[in-house]
Amino acid sequence: MRITVVAKQPLPGRVKTRLCPPCTPRQAADLAAAALDDTLDAVARLGVFRTLLRDGHLEADGFDTVDQYGDGLAARLAHGFAALPGPTLLIGMDTPQVTADLLGAACAWLGQADAVLGRAEDGGWWALGLRDPAHGALLRDVPMSTPDTAELTARALRAAGLRTLPLPVLRDVDTMADAHAVAALAPDTRFARAVAALTLPSGDTDAPGPTLAPAGRPGPAVGVPGADAGPRQWGAA
Repeated sequence: MRITVVAKQPLPGRVKTRLCPPCTPRQAADLAAAALDDTLDAVARLGVFRTLLRDGHLEADGFDTVDQYGDGLAARLAHGFAALPGPTLLIGMDTPQVTADLLGAACAWLGQADAVLGRAEDGGWWALGLRDPAHGALLRDVPMSTPDTAELTARALRAAGLRTLPLPVLRDVDTMADAHAVAALAPDTRFARAVAALTLPSGDTDAPGPTLAPAGRPGPAVGVPGADAGPRQWGAA
């Protein structure tokens, strides 16, 4: 079993642009970096093959790397599935609330079906698992980043005769309202601490009343190099 994390190097102006304003590009990049770190930590706690499907200079201990390739997100995701053999759970970096338990359960469910699909609240999806990664080619005809991307993906899987099990619906981070909501759901994460540390203009109407207090980090993973070893450095090479 393999978990592949689709990731873009968190550089100002290249990631989380919908958070600007109220965030500055630097603040948005810092939130993206924290979310990526949390995601990689959750994956690193599992005894699976681990891969970064990367856009930019990204490396992490215990993770293979595959460069994104193709015209558009759908083509890049299809390439990511095709690049490596065996059952694969592909996830993004916009759901820092994911846990090792949830990802482990998703991998177990993939062992009982042809595919698993984790829908996002906004109509997209946060995870797609395929027992046969060759079926990733189905994504090439699915419009990405639309309110019905998850439904269209599910239809493509059904049309190909794939038995698909649903994963829990998660909220991904696109707006400041999302950021505050996800941080509240997962207060013991780097992402929640990064949100709590933000200094935003007083006109930030998406912020909730109370401020989240920084919380302790989870314990280190046993035998996983680099897991929970402090913030990774995602700046320019």
